[in-house]
Amino acid sequence: MYKIIGADGKEYGPVSAEQLRQWIAQGRVNPATKVKDENAADWQVLGTMPEFVGNMSTPPPLSSASDSTTGAPKTSGLAITSLVLGILGPFSCGVTALFGLVFGIVGHNKIKKSKGRLSGSGLAISGIVLSAIFILVMPLFFAAMLLPALSKAKAKAQGIHCKNNARQITLGIILYANDNTNACPRAENWCDAILSDVGTNRIFQCKAATGDSTSHFSYNKKLDGFDLEKIKDAATTVMIFESDGGWNSSGGSELLLQKPRHARTVVVGFADGHVEMVNESQLSDLNWEP
Repeated sequence: MYKIIGADGKEYGPVSAEQLRQWIAQGRVNPATKVKDENAADWQVLGTMPEFVGNMSTPPPLSSASDSTTGAPKTSGLAITSLVLGILGPFSCGVTALFGLVFGIVGHNKIKKSKGRLSGSGLAISGIVLSAIFILVMPLFFAAMLLPALSKAKAKAQGIHCKNNARQITLGIILYANDNTNACPRAENWCDAILSDVGTNRIFQCKAATGDSTSHFSYNKKLDGFDLEKIKDAATTVMIFESDGGWNSSGGSELLLQKPRHARTVVVGFADGHVEMVNESQLSDLNWEP
């Protein structure tokens, strides 16, 4: 009894030798048809089996028989493509990895169904694994790339917000002085004194600061009740500055932040109303004398 592989790639049988000879006569099989004796381990080409050669009108080309029985199976193109696309995943932002996963799965299935005519199962599996790994880690990969940029953008926004708050506070002090014969607020209650001019106590807080302090700015104590118009160089004289002193905090350089909140800079408001983000290396050059 024999089994054959038809032109459609499917296995048929078992059939008897006589039935097989009838199929040869009917042209349903040809010299290149793969045949296997039920008791044999390997497939053979029908044209090379002595018991059936006499039933064929023309002997098969020797080269064809040799290729069919001893030729190496063809490597699956889908398997190769899957592996290449998986490798290219990091360079294509994951786009090729998605295709690599699909091609690998399809290729692996076709190899399994080819009954040895296709090889490359290892390549397909490697492509599937590489593609799947990159697809899984892709969110982490992009997060790792984006987090530094997002953190930097957040810090910049916080610095701008703090600078705007300081500008409103210095303006509030100037408005207070204008309403009080040019006298700056008293140091002991300067936050309370200008609160109506700045509108809300949230102006005194910096979003980059930690803790629950009601104010993240201190007042230059040497301006306590000082005549605003008598300040010698208002553009360089410190009026307010970032600190951790709290509400109505006042003093001098001893209250400056030891650890700046905004990329190694400290927000400082000056007596002429302008505000700067002063680098920590330049804090020692600030002018505190009105």
